[in-house]
Amino acid sequence: MRSLLLTIFFAVSLFASPNSILIKSASALDRFMALPEEQIPPKLLAKAQAIAIIPGLIRGGFIAGARYGKGVLLVRKGKAEWSDPIFIKLYGASIGWQIGLESIDVVLVFTDRRSIQKLLNGKITLAADVSLAVGLVGRNASAGTDFRAEVYSYSRSMGAYIGIALAGATIEVDYDYIVAFYNCDPQKIYLIIEGKCHKNNEFLRYLKHKLQEYSAWKG
Repeated sequence: MRSLLLTIFFAVSLFASPNSILIKSASALDRFMALPEEQIPPKLLAKAQAIAIIPGLIRGGFIAGARYGKGVLLVRKGKAEWSDPIFIKLYGASIGWQIGLESIDVVLVFTDRRSIQKLLNGKITLAADVSLAVGLVGRNASAGTDFRAEVYSYSRSMGAYIGIALAGATIEVDYDYIVAFYNCDPQKIYLIIEGKCHKNNEFLRYLKHKLQEYSAWKG
C-alpha cells in the first residue's frame, strides 16, 4: 500500500504541468467562492497579503496517511494588484485512521507579510513556522473577527467545504516548475513578484483576474 501511495503521489507531480496548475487553481477559486454560505469571507480576502491555491491535493493512506499537491502562491503588491504566481508544493504526513485516497482543493490565506517571506526563503511548516487556523466560511463569518492567525486554511472535497487540519504540512517553493514556466533564475523570486521576470500567458492572466475580482471587497 505504501508503494502504491508513493506511485500515485509521483504521478501527481509528473502529470501536473504549470499550465494545468494555473487552470485548476482558477477553477478551484471559483468553487470556493460560488456559494455565499460556504465561501471564503470577502473581508478576509481583502486583507490577504498572499493566497496559496493547491488544487487536487491528494490525501490518502492505510492507517498512516500522507498528502501531496502542487499549486501556486500569489503575493499582494498593492490594494488591487497581485503578483504573478510562484509555483509551490505541499506535502507531509497526516494523523488519524484513514484508508483510501481523496482529492482536496486547498486555499491558504496569508495575513502577515513575515510568514510570506519565510515561505519565499524556501519553505515553511504550517502551525510550526507560522500560526494556522481553519477558516470560517460565509459572508458573515468575519463579523467580530480580527484575523490574528498568520494563515487561514480552506478545503473542499466532492464539492463541499470540509475544513481539514493541515498542521504539520510543509509548503515549499517549487524551483523546478519556476524554471520550466518562467525560464529565469529560480533563486530570484522577487523578480517574478516585481513583474521583472514575466511570462505572457493567458492562464496566468485569468487566474490573476479571478483573484483580483474576489479580493476587491469594499464592505
